[in-house]
Amino acid sequence: KKVTGKRRMRQIQILYGHCLQLYTQPPLENISLVEFEQFAVDRMKLLKTVENLGVTHIKTSEDYSKKLHAEISSLNFPHRTEAVASEYEKRRKDHISHFILRLAYCQTEDLRRWFIQQEMDLFRHRFNDLSPKSKSDFLHRNSLQYETEKKSLMEKLINSSYAFSGCTVEEQDFYKVPFQDALDLVRMRKVFVKDGFAYVPHQDIVTIVLNDYRTRLSKALALTARSLPVVQSDERLQPLLSHLSHAYVGQDYSIQKNIGKISLEQIDSLSTKSFPPCMRQLHKALRDSHHLRHGGRMQYGLFLKGIGLTLDQALQFWRAEFLRGKVDADKFDKAYAYSIRHMFGKEGKRTDYTPYSCMKVILSNPPSQGDHHGCPFRHSDPELLKQKLQSYKISSGGINQILELVKGMHYQLACQKYFELTHSIDDAGFSLNHPNQYFSESQKLLTGGKEVKRELDSPRRPHAAAGSENSKAPPETPSSSNRVPQEVMDDLDSFFQEE
Repeated sequence: KKVTGKRRMRQIQILYGHCLQLYTQPPLENISLVEFEQFAVDRMKLLKTVENLGVTHIKTSEDYSKKLHAEISSLNFPHRTEAVASEYEKRRKDHISHFILRLAYCQTEDLRRWFIQQEMDLFRHRFNDLSPKSKSDFLHRNSLQYETEKKSLMEKLINSSYAFSGCTVEEQDFYKVPFQDALDLVRMRKVFVKDGFAYVPHQDIVTIVLNDYRTRLSKALALTARSLPVVQSDERLQPLLSHLSHAYVGQDYSIQKNIGKISLEQIDSLSTKSFPPCMRQLHKALRDSHHLRHGGRMQYGLFLKGIGLTLDQALQFWRAEFLRGKVDADKFDKAYAYSIRHMFGKEGKRTDYTPYSCMKVILSNPPSQGDHHGCPFRHSDPELLKQKLQSYKISSGGINQILELVKGMHYQLACQKYFELTHSIDDAGFSLNHPNQYFSESQKLLTGGKEVKRELDSPRRPHAAAGSENSKAPPETPSSSNRVPQEVMDDLDSFFQEE
């Protein structure tokens, strides 16, 4: 065993001789499903942090680097160039976790685009954090060996770059790079060009490496997507990979902390004050038409369960609203009551279902004509979204900020900005990943951290404020404990097909 352990360590030392890699070779070792999932979850958390920091901070700022470095360290990813045993294990985790997420994020164009962007930003940070010697070592290890040339071009290099003096040019290498590989630097006029080559200073070589990395990763994801059917045929991996692409890694909202503390009388008021736009939209549609299609009932029903509605309250809430529409009591009891009890784990497989996370709302079951579920920031036409935000009394400046985030496909950050604007704060102080998290954080602010205070239900008029919405108005990463297998969710879906 000692010999085997030493041999394994030697193999790791050879494979992970540098703290940074281009992930050209997939891992070949066997790992447990527990390690597979944990590595994937940790990398998702890291990439989500990369996304959030990239929008809220300047990517080259000291504050950005400090916060990202702290997250890399806390999640046990490599951040040191020293070759010590503990660092080798972190490099192994970095290598394996990257390839796991490739499998999960190669499935659609949106997923691939998101994954590439976050991996690029993470790589840029880690490369810039290297010492000049480590950067040179990295280039050598990855066969990115460009000729260095400086002496014969010293005067031209100085004259062609306003940022360099003779002393600065003397202190660093210049790499002779094919013109087409340095187009970004040429466009910004940051390099000297001669005979089809750009002379790139050592401090800007990261641009060349990033372009190379993007090209490799893009091709690799396309190849992975073609091979995915083979991987998905493995019954052990398929549920994990299906879940990872819209995985939620935060608090488990299937555990109802406020159970029974929300009254039906409060829901109309809470919908305008503490519901995220996706749930506010569903609540208004339900009040207006007294019906929601199955996607809306799933999304909204689980959210209401998560904020504290009991099973009896849920049955009363849905029954009263549907009976105001075209559904009679007999049809409700036959077609809908069972599915509500099923949602609360009282029927069928008796699974305690978890409210949908933001990623699930954004990436699964997009709404079609007549639907009201989904994420307003992801699924609404920009002009319609703008009108909706105006009806919510958001300032024009705030609307522009939100629409810019939506344009950049930062849907959760757009919702977080909406939270800040509607609660009159500059910084939410959290990363929004879940509609129930939105509700919880809103209530903390509005109640001063106190628990939600229940108001008595009115048995006669549970929907007295049904028109309140109209009267006030003229959207970058799961533990086994909160993960619901896809086949179970499909089973629940089947109970909501009745329109």
